[in-house]
Amino acid sequence: MTVVDEHTSFLQIKRPRPRSRVVGSVSSSQMKSRVFFAMAAFAMIYVAMGARLVQLAQMEEAPSSAWISAQDTIAASRPDLLDRNGEILATDIKTASLYAEPRRILDIDETYEGITRILPELDTPTIRRRLESKAGFVWLKREITPAQADQIHDLGLPGVGFLSENQRFYPGGPTAGHIVGSVNVDNQGLAGVEKYIDGQGLADLQSVGFTTDKAMEPVSLAVDLRVQHVVRDELVKAMERYKAIAAVGIVLDVHTGEVIAMSSLPDYDPNDRAQALEKDRLNRATGGVFEMGSVFKAFTTAMALDSGRVSVNDSFDATRPIRAAGRTISDFHGKNRILSVPEIFIYSSNIGTAKMMLATGVSKQQEFLGRIGLTNRLKTELPENAAPLLPPRWNDLAAMTISFGHGISVTPMQTAVAAAAMVNGGKLIPPTFFPREQAEAEELGTQVISPQVSKVMRYLFRLNVLSGSGKRSEVPGYVVGGKTGTAEKIENGRYVSNKRRNSFLSAFPMNDPKYVVLVVIDEPKPERKGIGATAGLNAAPTVGAIIRRAAPMLGVLPRFGEGGESIEISY
Repeated sequence: MTVVDEHTSFLQIKRPRPRSRVVGSVSSSQMKSRVFFAMAAFAMIYVAMGARLVQLAQMEEAPSSAWISAQDTIAASRPDLLDRNGEILATDIKTASLYAEPRRILDIDETYEGITRILPELDTPTIRRRLESKAGFVWLKREITPAQADQIHDLGLPGVGFLSENQRFYPGGPTAGHIVGSVNVDNQGLAGVEKYIDGQGLADLQSVGFTTDKAMEPVSLAVDLRVQHVVRDELVKAMERYKAIAAVGIVLDVHTGEVIAMSSLPDYDPNDRAQALEKDRLNRATGGVFEMGSVFKAFTTAMALDSGRVSVNDSFDATRPIRAAGRTISDFHGKNRILSVPEIFIYSSNIGTAKMMLATGVSKQQEFLGRIGLTNRLKTELPENAAPLLPPRWNDLAAMTISFGHGISVTPMQTAVAAAAMVNGGKLIPPTFFPREQAEAEELGTQVISPQVSKVMRYLFRLNVLSGSGKRSEVPGYVVGGKTGTAEKIENGRYVSNKRRNSFLSAFPMNDPKYVVLVVIDEPKPERKGIGATAGLNAAPTVGAIIRRAAPMLGVLPRFGEGGESIEISY
């Protein structure tokens, strides 16, 4: 019997059977290669993703040149405009403007539909073409509201963004619209004082970037916003009461030439630029010329007295009309008798005024009207300054009609400035819309009539309110003086009697004049049946209403009692 080693047998039993080799199995070296390849592939993917993110970040940090140009253009700021008491007339506010970068838009249809849903006015082929273009930057809409900006922002549209820009805001709306003017969408002045300050260097500073997002020193004007409101309000009421088509009102400081208030209706709200383009909303106060009618008799009277050829004690025959070059000059309400110089003034006699002019001389008239600034364009800070219309031939007939305000057309502002010289001691002072000290005004002024003639003119102005056509302008305690003017309008080369432009030229207080007030009402109708529509019935009471409300604001105290209205003159 064979003896089996116990340990050997055990080993033989436990020894595993050798495995058979399977064809196509992976070796360990191949396995390592595949793992390394997979790791490299993942690394490359991550590197590519990182590079793309860096590229996108760089694109955000480097906007297109068109975007930069737009940002530079809109960032320009403007100085606040203030009235003489520090009230804001114009200021900058921040607003959002919508733009697109078409190359970054992912879905044009989604972008177009989203934007036009919030801004229906952009649903146009032009906006669609802008979005489909390959431009780096395009405007979609300037100056959108905060609510609209929030709604578009919430859409999360790639390639659509907002730029913050300065928008001009006028708190008073149309109150001083023709004075402050307006700006375009790029905050550049278009009219009024806004355009003037651009011409004084602001536009140059903007062009080189010195006004970008920088607060600027405010600019103060001479206008008093309170008085400006009063003038405009009374003109609005007058237009409604007398069913007029337009009106002008001016308040001028007779000693400094400062324009305290100036309104021309219909006016416009400078917050709505489209209104400024409507032809009926022009600035008639400085940009329109008109025949001023009988207010010119004040200038003719002053001319005659200043020439020394006529005295306030003289009289002229107004019994019969004057015939000249086939024309007849007559009086509206003729007295048909000899009239003294004061009577000619308070009865507004065309005949007497024409004869005073003839006594002075045609050449003297030309020279005098030029001396008081009525034959040349008046320069003010506003760009809207119209040139007067003069007669083609300044002969005897032209001179006679000019003497009572026909045949020559000037701006209302020219009329007010000349009137200030009639009552302030005889100095013609150029007007200004900016603050001016009286000492500076004295240096700029030109003596155009003697102080004595100026004193006589104050007496005549006051007499006309007490006893003449200006009675309805009277304001107790304020010693108002003035002269009415009713000028027939011209249609098809002929004067028409049913269309008039009425005016009242006044000053107060006449014992020590401080302010000229001029009101012009275009085509007023009778307030009620049975009465007329002359200047004494509409323009004069409108001036009285302005003085009644504005005088206390201007610090002019009423004077009551004996001697409060006396004006000393020597004959």
